Amino acid sequence: MSSIGLDSDLHLAIIRHVLLLQTIGKGFNMDYSNVIDKLNDILQHEWTGVAQYSQAGFVVTGLWREVYAGLFHKNAEESYGHAKLIGDKIAALGGVPSVERNPVRQSQDVQELLEFGLEFESKAVELYNEALQLSQGDRALGVFLEDILKEEQDGVDEISKLVRDSQSGSAGQTASRAG
Repeated sequence: MSSIGLDSDLHLAIIRHVLLLQTIGKGFNMDYSNVIDKLNDILQHEWTGVAQYSQAGFVVTGLWREVYAGLFHKNAEESYGHAKLIGDKIAALGGVPSVERNPVRQSQDVQELLEFGLEFESKAVELYNEALQLSQGDRALGVFLEDILKEEQDGVDEISKLVRDSQSGSAGQTASRAG
């Protein structure tokens, strides 16, 4: 019998089970403080994307509204989806998700809005790559981050094509004068 009145085999089994539960999904006692900090940087960035892309969708007018408002709102929804995933992951790792966001870049010029979007997506790729480096040793976390990173890189690719195409066209007109 153990000192708490349990059979010693049962006591050892409980201890093993508790230790196993402490290591599942935690990279076997990996220190997550730097990962949580980086995930909070990402979360702040995603919150910024929700506001920045929503604002871009609100202000674009004229003929360009038909072309770009839906794209900007879709990107805001994607940022919100990523924010939910990252916030849940921070909480699962024992952290507190940030409610802060970075400054929102605003314009009524469609070309500038697209360039802001490209800068935003490129920064997201950078942040997710940094988080991936910190997640070494936790394969599941790495796969989780890679899945989101792919979506962010797709955003860079798509907006890059739009920026390149709009520079040769007239999309650089002020959104309010485009129609």
